[in-house]
Amino acid sequence: MNRRTTTAGTVLAMLAGLAISAAGPSSAGAGADSSPPSTDHQAIAISAADRAVNSGLDNLAKGSDEQYQRQLVTPWVNDLFSVAYERTYRGIPVVGGDAVVLADGKGRIRATQNATDARIAVTTQPSIAAGDAESTSKAQLALVNKVESHRLVVRVKDGNSALAWETVVAGRTTTAPSRLHVFVDASTGKVLDTYDDVKAGSGTSEWNGPNPLNIDTTNAGGSYELSDPTRPGLSCSDYDTGQVFSKSSDSWGDGQAATRETGCVDALWAAQHEWNMLRDWLGRNGHDGNGGSWPVKVGLNDVNAYWDGSSISIGHNQANQWIAAMDVVGHEFGHGIDQFTPGGTSSEAGLGEGTGDIFGALTEWYTNEPAPYNTPNFTVGEMVNLVGNGPIRYMYKPSTNGDPDCYSSSIPSTEVHKAAGPLNHWFYLLAEGTSPSNGQPSSPTCNNTTLTGAGVQQAGKVFYGAMLLKTSGMSYKRYRTATLSSAKALDPTCDLFKKTKAAWDAVSLPAQSGDPTCTGGPGNPDFSISLNPTSGTVSPGGNVSTTVNTTTTSGSAQTVTLAASGLPNGVTAQFTPGSVQSGASSTLKLSASSTAAAGTSTVTVTATGSTTHTAQYTLTVGGGGPGNPDFSLALNPTSGTVSPGGNVSTTVNTATTSGTAQTVTLAASGLPSGVTAQFTPGTVQSGASSTLKLSASSTATAGTYTVTVTGSGSTTHSAQYTLTVGGGGPGNCTAPAWDENAIYTNGSVVSYQGHTYRAKWWTQGETPGTTGQWGVWVDLGPC
Repeated sequence: MNRRTTTAGTVLAMLAGLAISAAGPSSAGAGADSSPPSTDHQAIAISAADRAVNSGLDNLAKGSDEQYQRQLVTPWVNDLFSVAYERTYRGIPVVGGDAVVLADGKGRIRATQNATDARIAVTTQPSIAAGDAESTSKAQLALVNKVESHRLVVRVKDGNSALAWETVVAGRTTTAPSRLHVFVDASTGKVLDTYDDVKAGSGTSEWNGPNPLNIDTTNAGGSYELSDPTRPGLSCSDYDTGQVFSKSSDSWGDGQAATRETGCVDALWAAQHEWNMLRDWLGRNGHDGNGGSWPVKVGLNDVNAYWDGSSISIGHNQANQWIAAMDVVGHEFGHGIDQFTPGGTSSEAGLGEGTGDIFGALTEWYTNEPAPYNTPNFTVGEMVNLVGNGPIRYMYKPSTNGDPDCYSSSIPSTEVHKAAGPLNHWFYLLAEGTSPSNGQPSSPTCNNTTLTGAGVQQAGKVFYGAMLLKTSGMSYKRYRTATLSSAKALDPTCDLFKKTKAAWDAVSLPAQSGDPTCTGGPGNPDFSISLNPTSGTVSPGGNVSTTVNTTTTSGSAQTVTLAASGLPNGVTAQFTPGSVQSGASSTLKLSASSTAAAGTSTVTVTATGSTTHTAQYTLTVGGGGPGNPDFSLALNPTSGTVSPGGNVSTTVNTATTSGTAQTVTLAASGLPSGVTAQFTPGTVQSGASSTLKLSASSTATAGTYTVTVTGSGSTTHSAQYTLTVGGGGPGNCTAPAWDENAIYTNGSVVSYQGHTYRAKWWTQGETPGTTGQWGVWVDLGPC
């Protein structure tokens, strides 16, 4: 994060929450609007989001060989949930094809964002070996410490797609640490793209104080260490030795920032307050969103600080003082939050640095320290005086340090710290306006407008909400759209939406085609639609049907008119009824003439009311006689794990593919000893669903089995479910042992070092147990 900043006097602060002892959670509670939502509400939101992506809702369009797989669910404030999806193409992950749905606990879709609308058509057979791609990837760094992982993906960028090897290489560039993702074309061996996870950037403290947290720091043996048991993962170590600071006394640091122990006091104290800010202001569960944090290392021999993808490294200023001031620490942890939100690390110039600056400011304002400590403001690095020139960035007027105040087409190619200027300026204008009354400086606008701020907490919620809608390939322009969607979801009166829009206009970032609208006043009517099922097959002379479901998402119910487009020759569409009140459903019947040509096409269903929404249906015209009744059968999910004495469930979905609906009788075979199957209901009309519950007795044998689900009607169809019965302890592994030379695909189950693992996608040579969001293997527990 390259910083210049001023020294402060010594301050004594009892370092809180730093020990290896188990301690209870902090008694400080979250704000009223950030209380954990009920599990039922979360399940309802997830179900709505799943229906949205399966229907190809609005900008969530996908091809017939593409699917969305749910990856991350993040509760937010006001009963809102961010649900992130990875796209796959013929089972291969699509990097740059991800999507996010914002849904609420009532099952209403509040916003969607998609990384690309490009259709994918690539070969899935690599002609370049994984080892050759790895060698090419390693050549991108000056020093390679290790190759962390590699996988076969489809890389989509700027609307172009290609089969590629993604390799994660850890080491150093010529100037800094690096954790580099390298994409090598699997057909040509050329490097398609790269991005780096590393972003520059009682105790006695130097920079921070005077209000420490009070948590017991004693372990059972009477020794102490700089780790926080109430914030799992948060600790501080010596950069050179890698050892967490530990001693027999609970008095840490000497108040001099030149000592590493004092640097750790500052770093952990700031991280604790940022954690609390995330909880109380933004409704986030820990730094990583899942109740965890990351370690800090003090002692980097560099005039800088870094986030390296899994930890924070603190360097020194030109006076050889460790630069763990609150905004510096908040900035580096902000890079981690950026990585651990949907879409991963922001890659366009300025977004990552601006994100770090925003989280540093939010942490300062939440903590609200008095002078002469790290008082809340909108300058970056003013305390640590990195290179002797005071703050390194000014959020209220970036041009103070020669950074751009306004957005222009040159920003994406500008140096990353300078390119943060427009984002920092936008955040300040949204938080404080142009002429704040709280002692903060005035801020110019690029369009000579006068703005009133929404407050720093509200501005933080808007920006964090946009991060929960973030996709890969995020850009300034996409952030404008995402923040407007976030503001609209937070405030039905549209006041926050208008202030967010005015702040973007004030930094010269123009309106985008995907921007939502908000016309002011509570209850603006809107709706969403979904299809069930989202695909089907029809024989020439026959028909197939799907249900068009509508939901009122805001305001009162309204009349919605339905239409279909993209119909292949010889196919007609009929809605019954042709218009509905939002909240009601219609049946779409697609009829194929006797001369309809065989093939697969995408039919777009358009619903028009006060706004317009679309959903997609994949129609396959097959052979066969007219009207011959037939159906299809599918499982969701297609695999699962059950412990002895427990149960696991999957949904059996059926669809009428030709003729009229018929009765389908369900059965399961291939059950292992000690496992029973129950369908609820046991028979369905094609087009309906059933739940299959697989129950394992306490004596069920551990292992992985294929259960075949059969549906019998006028014809018979089947689908397979991969069932893993967990074992009773290490050494009882029945799954095949992991083989570094074997090729594994999504759902493959192996045993390794006393645990059972399931693959999330195609992999070869990836060692089970690798951690991080790119890890291929899911640990199913001891076996």
